[in-house]
Amino acid sequence: MTSRIGVQKLSAAVAGTGFIGPVHVEGLRRAGVQVTGIVGSSPEKSKAAAERLGLPRGYESFDELLRDDSVSAVHLTTPNRFHFEQAAAALRAGKHVLCEKPLAMTSAQSAKLVRIARASGCAAGVAYNIRFYPLCHEAAARVRGGSIGDVLHVVGSYVQDWLLFDTDFNWRVLSEDGGELRAVADIGTHWLDLVQFITGQQVVAVCADLRTIHATRRQPIGGVETFSGPDNSRVESEIVPIETDDCGCVMLRFANGANGCLWVSQTTAGRKNCLRFEIAGAKQSLAWNSESPNELWIGHRDRANETLIRDPSLLHASARGISSYPGGHNEGFPDTFKQLFRSFYGYIAAGDFSAPSPFPTFEDGHREILLCEAVLRSHRERRWVSIEESC
Repeated sequence: MTSRIGVQKLSAAVAGTGFIGPVHVEGLRRAGVQVTGIVGSSPEKSKAAAERLGLPRGYESFDELLRDDSVSAVHLTTPNRFHFEQAAAALRAGKHVLCEKPLAMTSAQSAKLVRIARASGCAAGVAYNIRFYPLCHEAAARVRGGSIGDVLHVVGSYVQDWLLFDTDFNWRVLSEDGGELRAVADIGTHWLDLVQFITGQQVVAVCADLRTIHATRRQPIGGVETFSGPDNSRVESEIVPIETDDCGCVMLRFANGANGCLWVSQTTAGRKNCLRFEIAGAKQSLAWNSESPNELWIGHRDRANETLIRDPSLLHASARGISSYPGGHNEGFPDTFKQLFRSFYGYIAAGDFSAPSPFPTFEDGHREILLCEAVLRSHRERRWVSIEESC
């Protein structure tokens, strides 16, 4: 486990054939990691996905995947309710694990996964890929370097529109499949992970006001995939009750005393996938928008504001290290997965698991679930809740 090996000698298998599974397959290939195969919810889905993606194997089951000695690591892109058991089984089988968020359904489960990962001697990461836009690393380097001064406050949002209509449906809207929180847990945690990574400050308390816009939705008989399209109105369906959040506001308090606010929504018409943040420091401000990911706005009080266009020659070493193309050659969403996987497998190949992890860990994933539980408790009890209270 600790010998030095090349990334090219590592191999991965992907569990999950929906929207994000093929994204992982593509990212792994671009990172130089061999993909041995894929497993879906049935042997038929596994075979079809393997053929569609040009993979050598569609596994009959997750257990068959784990028995494959050629697999170094398992990528979990399955529905949330499967993450705990699959991650635990993979780690106990001696496989490295990279899991889509959320890490588990409850903090009790995620805490146990942290313990299992530590005992396994395997690398264990969570796919908070948005960290791996080069200008997000650049923002983090500028904060740590002191150029913006002490962080005073942070605001931002993550908004989409793919669940705007009551005919829009996905397994994520059901609490038994995705968990009691949806918009906050599904996309809000990406924002929370990102701003804590950039500022170096943990959120220590929250005050939330959430809303379920559609108390019922029409569930297509037969199911649909994430982001499958805008018109499900003519699909045969049944009405099901919805308890998970469509949108909401979360006020934040950070460890250094900074305050902030997050707006999250999956019901904002016209916003397909838009994450924004603005970090105000005592000297400068930084702002970024995922729909224009190659631009970082730098705000000043006493001189003209700036816009930094992504160019490796102008970036901090940490940002330059996850930027593959010259200035003027835009990098986007698929590149974040490639860079995350390069960091994850490069860490494994280096063999020193006592070194700091250059990727989001199971510990990070566990803390995000603690945050979600605090958000839900705050919403229900209509008060500020500290993260310690949710531990």
